[in-house]
Amino acid sequence: MITDTLVIIPARGGSKGIPGKNIRPLAGKPLILYTVDLARQLFPDTHIILSTDSEQIAITARTAGLPVHYMRPPELATDNAPTRDALLHAMDWADTHGIPYKKICLLQPTSPLRTADDILRCIDRYTPDIDMVTTVRPAATNPYYNCYETDNDGFLHISKGNGCIVRRQEAPPAWEFSGSVYIINPHSLRTTEIGRMTRRLPVEVPAERSIDLDTPLDWAVAETLIASRSAHPHTP
Repeated sequence: MITDTLVIIPARGGSKGIPGKNIRPLAGKPLILYTVDLARQLFPDTHIILSTDSEQIAITARTAGLPVHYMRPPELATDNAPTRDALLHAMDWADTHGIPYKKICLLQPTSPLRTADDILRCIDRYTPDIDMVTTVRPAATNPYYNCYETDNDGFLHISKGNGCIVRRQEAPPAWEFSGSVYIINPHSLRTTEIGRMTRRLPVEVPAERSIDLDTPLDWAVAETLIASRSAHPHTP
């Protein structure tokens, strides 16, 4: 068990794209439990905080065996409440209750296809002199090749570079956050907005483990991938 890490699973009750998604069954299992069960494989229950304002979500986790003693205040569970504020509140609660930790592991329930290896690779890459390690995937569009902006003249201009790259393979690699694993320096989190952190290291994960459930289509794709994983259990 990893005992120097505080795991925070943010799971508020309100959801617009997929109502009630955190407790909605995904391939027969409540979505929140994919993250809870995986976290419990690697970390002790004492170091896992389910940050929720919903008693239904808390009950679902408790039924699966995770003690839930912390509840997120309603003002930190609105549509406009920053994730960072919720994380800081959970950290303060952990400090008050004497839970020791040297880094934060943020696991969002909307990434149910992450693996233990994804988490461990991020932890292995983390050092105390950086802000964060996070999972990434190759960006769907590359700013040197096929990502454009409009300037004041209204015309499309390549986002970066001089527009001379004609093959994707020639473009510098570009990444997008997959959202599945974040290992964060607690001091950095207390002093810096997540988006303003500059010392960030990537861990690449394949697209099939980078699904972020935001729409019904995402949900359908995830169920298909879970069915495939069940049919081929030795596939990472």
